Amino acid sequence: MGRLPVVADFPSNAVLAIVPPPENDPPTNVLILLHGLGDKHASFTKLGQQLNLPETACIAIQGPASLMDIDGFHWGDDIIFDSTTGGIDADAGFRLSTAMLKAMIEEDLVAKCGYRTREIMVFGLGQGGMAGLNVAAALHQSAKSPSEAELGGVISIGAGLPAEAPAALVNKCKTPIVVCGGSRDSTVSPAAEEKLEHIFEFVEVKRYRRPGDTMPRDRDEMMPIMQFFARRLRSTKGVPAGSVEIG
Repeated sequence: MGRLPVVADFPSNAVLAIVPPPENDPPTNVLILLHGLGDKHASFTKLGQQLNLPETACIAIQGPASLMDIDGFHWGDDIIFDSTTGGIDADAGFRLSTAMLKAMIEEDLVAKCGYRTREIMVFGLGQGGMAGLNVAAALHQSAKSPSEAELGGVISIGAGLPAEAPAALVNKCKTPIVVCGGSRDSTVSPAAEEKLEHIFEFVEVKRYRRPGDTMPRDRDEMMPIMQFFARRLRSTKGVPAGSVEIG
């Protein structure tokens, strides 16, 4: 188990906030929170507090690039406008943000704070979800051993993999993922689902009973996410001293 991260563990140019585990729990897990296009990390800092996950430190990270004159940030390499909608295209290249997030996981959380990748999960909304899925795939592709390749899991709200991700992997990524989206008007298309299944070994796609890819609005929509946390977050409570973890 790693130690509770502090802001000084990360690069000085990274903007982030750390929410400690509730009730003085040990920081057995880390949940990285990635906001959506045009937002800031503050809203996901609040999300980490609201989730109140046992034995889990939440780290809300701000996208590295500002969004023109809008008071918000994004995860893309560039700002690209969608010719169909006139809005900003979320799939704007993730080379820089993937390198940043990958380094924060490998160099800061693992090397400095003592975590294993299996103890680290990622939750992202929209473009943040796309960034989270992409860094999970990148970690898998560069890993020197299986123990370095698997995150605890990735939850993506309303986003699949970016275009720059490989179309398929022979040895699929073992990080389990949950992707949530609307029953219609969703960016999680059948083609996006198919690509996820070609990259990740364990894929769950959960559809809301309504259109759109916003954050979950009620208990029914949040339930698959909380069940995933229950399966994947680790706990030291009730484990006898000296016991050995298997698997």
